[in-house]
Amino acid sequence: MSLPTFSFSTTADEVATAFAAEIQGKNVLVTGTSINGIGFETARVIAKHARLVIITGYNLERLKLSEEAIKKDVTTANIRPLVLDLSSLAAVRKAAAEINGYPEAIHVVFHNAAASFGPLKLTVDNLERQMATDHIGPFLLTKLIAPKILAAGTASYVPRVVYVSSSAHASGTGVNFATVGHPDAEKYQSRDAYAQAKSANCLMAIALSNRSEGKDQCLQRAPWAYVPKIASSS
Repeated sequence: MSLPTFSFSTTADEVATAFAAEIQGKNVLVTGTSINGIGFETARVIAKHARLVIITGYNLERLKLSEEAIKKDVTTANIRPLVLDLSSLAAVRKAAAEINGYPEAIHVVFHNAAASFGPLKLTVDNLERQMATDHIGPFLLTKLIAPKILAAGTASYVPRVVYVSSSAHASGTGVNFATVGHPDAEKYQSRDAYAQAKSANCLMAIALSNRSEGKDQCLQRAPWAYVPKIASSS
């Protein structure tokens, strides 16, 4: 397949139109879909071609606003809101159980949701908020719904998991695993926490890509980790 040339001026609509044939008939899950955000735009343009777009967020009312906005722009859109609080492991498990109960396959997952900058804040699981929301929650969700994602694969189609990362990973200190669960309040810097979370996104995408080289080999290493064709965008 010959790919078009994109640039910083390329719009989401132009990208979706270019890949309309690939999106057609797919069921896509997008995390973090508040109006006017990257996730919202992703869901909006994909909804023009996909069979189903599952939009997620921690606030049901905001999800409904996003659903209404997408349907106003795309009258044929099939949107399904799903409450998903990525900062809570229990909430992630609950949402994953709901996803696994869907009758439809899941062809693509876009991990877009991220916590905002701010002072140090711990989650209900006593994890640093940005790392929990941006990486640990998505990691757990991927683990729990991996069998459903894999089941969407066919001889002609390979499922996707996409991580929306950031160039900020290059300016950070990597991932300090010692402070994920026990951050130092005196040394905490919000931007560095964000950079660490984005570094974790990149490492997760790389690890999944490496493990997808061969299903049998991957299943021996980690039964849940085989998710082929993982992409990380910056």
